[in-house]
Amino acid sequence: MTGGCEWPWVHGLSMPVNSCKSRFTRQLCACALHPKLLNPIMHWRFRLKQTFRSAVLLSFACAALAAFSNLAQAQKIDLAFGVSTLDAPAANSTGPSLTGGAYTGFSGDVLFYHNLGFGSEIYWKATQGNYGGDPTLPFRPIFFDFNAVYSPKLARHAYLELTGGIGAQDTRFYCSTCSNGVTNFVSDKHFMGDFGAGIKLYPKGGFFVRPEARLYLVNNNLYFSSPRVTRYGLSIGYTFK
Repeated sequence: MTGGCEWPWVHGLSMPVNSCKSRFTRQLCACALHPKLLNPIMHWRFRLKQTFRSAVLLSFACAALAAFSNLAQAQKIDLAFGVSTLDAPAANSTGPSLTGGAYTGFSGDVLFYHNLGFGSEIYWKATQGNYGGDPTLPFRPIFFDFNAVYSPKLARHAYLELTGGIGAQDTRFYCSTCSNGVTNFVSDKHFMGDFGAGIKLYPKGGFFVRPEARLYLVNNNLYFSSPRVTRYGLSIGYTFK
């Protein structure tokens, strides 16, 4: 096109088209000014693809939002306080037994997908014991762990709770001569695995009572009779939904 709006299919006109005044020539000039209009069908297909992509993205966004909403609604959070005691093999040449004593602690978990979730707990000996019966060497074991939790419904007001995870046993030996200016104890920590089970009974609303048991398998538990320690106890807590 030179000097006007000349197009191959208008060369048959008796006079050159030098302006865009007529309706037909205005349309041709519009085509020249807007290359997308040279092929209206291709442009329409392009717009259709854009609309389709936008609809797909919007659908995915709505589905993700709905899934997140359902997930948030399905969440359950348990917080509990418990009292327990320990059972372990009898004292031997390795060391004294961890059997007996009162252990208090806290636990919590979050269930977020088909009764699956994660949790954590910490239990410590309520009063200092005498290591090997020696009153000059008081000690206090502490157990803490992080677990996967599975809690299916058994009945209307009862839920099974199965746990498994990893943690540590921290045994603190107290002495007046081992103070570092901050603490009056030395700490002996060992990695452990743990497995447990309990039953949550709901007498009213979100309040529950949970009889429970935990098996601790402590690595290199050289100061005591065995690497195997079992905790039995009862927790009282509340479930937030």
